[in-house]
Amino acid sequence: MKQLDLFIAFFRSGMLGYGGGPSSIPLVHKEVVGNFKWMNDDEFADVLALANTLPGPIATKMAGYIGYRVGGLTGMINAVLATIVPTIVLMIVLLTSLSSFKNLTWVSGMTKAVVPVVGVMLATMTWDYYKKSNETLGTFNSGLIVIGSLILMEVLHVHPAILIVVLLVLALVKKDKVHVSKKKAEREVG
Repeated sequence: MKQLDLFIAFFRSGMLGYGGGPSSIPLVHKEVVGNFKWMNDDEFADVLALANTLPGPIATKMAGYIGYRVGGLTGMINAVLATIVPTIVLMIVLLTSLSSFKNLTWVSGMTKAVVPVVGVMLATMTWDYYKKSNETLGTFNSGLIVIGSLILMEVLHVHPAILIVVLLVLALVKKDKVHVSKKKAEREVG
């Protein structure tokens, strides 16, 4: 049953994720966190950050990791195939049919309409992660990270992957410090 659920989750994301990997991220999130509850928001954010740092299409990287985590090697193959098969089929069908209609105004309007929809979906997901970070880091630290990241990427042209790796390392170091101080406090009390 789990393999069927994996296939359904990633097939739906693959079928509806028109516009590439970024447009499928909110759909994968809805399936993995909302519908099937294989992960929570924090775990999904970690998988997303890791997938962003690795080369290649993000949808297949996420499908591979989540599929492996949920269903082992078979789950990984299942999720990746469920992600790429709809894309392959739709590309063949759409490219053959759109090439004959590409000059019509409704076709160009349809493709232009997808961009703002994807933007809104990504903005909604970003806002959800920002609210979640306010709970753990606080508003000041969350805002500082957002503003600092924006400056580093847009003004100093630091690649987002470098920024993600640095933030992941800082989070791990902070987590280890908190873990060590808790153990130290437990030893002093006990």
